[in-house]
Amino acid sequence: MTGHAQDTPAGAAQPRRAYYFTGGFLTNRRVRRILELAGHDLALGKPGADDDVLVWGHSPYAARGEKAAEATGAHVVRVEDAFLRSLHPGRSGEPPLGLTIDRRGAWFDSRQPSELEHLLATHPLDDTALLDRARDAIARMRENHLTKYAAVDPSLAAPPPGYVLVIDQTMGDASIRLGGASDRTFREMLVLAQEENPGARIVIKTHPETSGGHRSGHYDDGDTSDRISLCTDPLSPWVLMEGATAVYTVSSQLGFEAILAGHRPQVFGQPFYAGWGLTEDLNPIGRRKRRLTRAQMVAGALILYPRWYDPYRDRLCGLEDVLATLEAEARAWRQDRRGYVALGMRAWKRGPLQKVFAANGPALRFEDAPDRAVARERPVMVWAGKETDALREACNRADLPLLRVEDGFLRSRGLGAELIPPLSLVLDDLGIYYDPTRASRLEQMIAEAAELPPERLRRAERLTHALTSTGVSKYNLPGNATLPDPGGREVVLVPGQVEDDASIRLGAGAICTNLALLKTARDLHPDAFLLYKPHPDVEAGLRSGAVSPDDLSLLADHVATRADPMALIAQADRVVTMTSLMGFEALLRGVPVTVTGAPFYAGWGLTQDLGPVPARRRARPSLAALAHAALISYPRYHDPVTGRPCPVEVVVERLASGTIPSPAIRLRALAKLQGWFAGHAWLWRR
Repeated sequence: MTGHAQDTPAGAAQPRRAYYFTGGFLTNRRVRRILELAGHDLALGKPGADDDVLVWGHSPYAARGEKAAEATGAHVVRVEDAFLRSLHPGRSGEPPLGLTIDRRGAWFDSRQPSELEHLLATHPLDDTALLDRARDAIARMRENHLTKYAAVDPSLAAPPPGYVLVIDQTMGDASIRLGGASDRTFREMLVLAQEENPGARIVIKTHPETSGGHRSGHYDDGDTSDRISLCTDPLSPWVLMEGATAVYTVSSQLGFEAILAGHRPQVFGQPFYAGWGLTEDLNPIGRRKRRLTRAQMVAGALILYPRWYDPYRDRLCGLEDVLATLEAEARAWRQDRRGYVALGMRAWKRGPLQKVFAANGPALRFEDAPDRAVARERPVMVWAGKETDALREACNRADLPLLRVEDGFLRSRGLGAELIPPLSLVLDDLGIYYDPTRASRLEQMIAEAAELPPERLRRAERLTHALTSTGVSKYNLPGNATLPDPGGREVVLVPGQVEDDASIRLGAGAICTNLALLKTARDLHPDAFLLYKPHPDVEAGLRSGAVSPDDLSLLADHVATRADPMALIAQADRVVTMTSLMGFEALLRGVPVTVTGAPFYAGWGLTQDLGPVPARRRARPSLAALAHAALISYPRYHDPVTGRPCPVEVVVERLASGTIPSPAIRLRALAKLQGWFAGHAWLWRR
């Protein structure tokens, strides 16, 4: 998906028959599937000496398997959730995105070396590509606020910086007992945190399962004071780490993430990340002598050790794919968890919007009047072209966010005007990408992407390669691209547009018709082979923008009707456009672009700009940075197969392969009926 297959941990076993004695291995389909893909032939019955017995860590039920293994000579294999598990804890019923499958022990049991400890102690961990991946993973986790349970909200206000962070865990957690600590250790840790930091504020971060009311922690309201407070909100650990002057932990995974955030935590237990020179260990493990960097720790613990799972393709995968999956899931949860009220949405759009924006939050509410929408006291969603001054003022008075919705740049296999639901949508709280008269969230993202280091742009480079190799574009319409012989002349592609489209009204400038664009292109390139591509909505008779046959014969050398736009771009030497997305798609494919208007991709130094572009576009992003902002950061993607938020790479593969369910016929009938009523509203007013 993003360029890395499943990584093989050191010491991985050959496939063997694996017996189990715990119901979870039978009922949890995701866990069974990951184990099967990892080469374990799951079975019930009595194991033999050459077989494995799977147990879940050191859970109370593990004893059944341990006894069976002891009686038969089978080998115990301990299974646990991986370190980036899911949005919510397992008690929510959400399956894991990965497992650790350990033939030596459990990574949280310090009494003997686990496979992870053996890997960290013996693997060279010196491969440049591996360590670059690890550093990129740290940057992505920080940027996207990813943690073991990623249902955290970075927008929540953190305590004023300058506090000492003390990390709680759930009572009875095996990592405490088997990590050289006890419940008493938490009392000692809190006392020492106060003694070593006289006068400092203490913030205790509770475990998500404690905050959710599932399991008790070691601290409660009785431990608070003027100096000590509990943090029970789903605040991002990365935000908490940023404001902390010191971090204290027993064996929590947040201690590992504190290392990645640049801290050197005080560790009171013996977790997997202690003893490698990255922590202050109050209970050191003598056998751990090696000194590791943060990147080496991540390479071992997150890249080489776990078995990661791709839920979209039902296969094992690399860490990068899991990061992309969790980024998509977390973004949807963070944006949608409070719900929306959608204003003025046509009936056929409501189902698709509900699927995209209510998968991780309350069902959308639909209203047709601004006052009723605002009365819902939720963020207000409106199709970008339907925004009004009255709605904007109503949201401002009520202090409610106003979010403009539009199709993304990789939309569907088929036209929106033909009621094909979109696979990508954008939500913009500042403006909208096609309106250069004001700033948009995409503009801000492009400027930010210009500052990204090269390693952070490799995903965008791989994505661009996937787009160019598969020919995927916004609508992915079938068509031929057979052209007459241009006779050695420069081929200039002129994409037509819908002339009453908002991007033309707001961003085209003086040249705002297809005829005017053709005349400009001919003036600029009098000797070129001028290739005109009508917009598919115009060709289908659904929108305005047709050019008369006489004008076409006078100005264009060839009119590419019902042609594959990506195949045309591949044959072009230059594209001349007003604001068409084909200009962006041409840039991605290395074709020079002349722009007469001010589309989102103009004004950054990547195009020849003939029209006025906003002066605020001062950044000079690379092409990869532009692609990162426009295709990765800005849109939301929805997988039509699994029905879940997904990374852009999944949508590219779905569009390339055509594995997309067709829209229901009833949607077309509903839209036509709604259109008829809208056109005959006068009947009901008589």
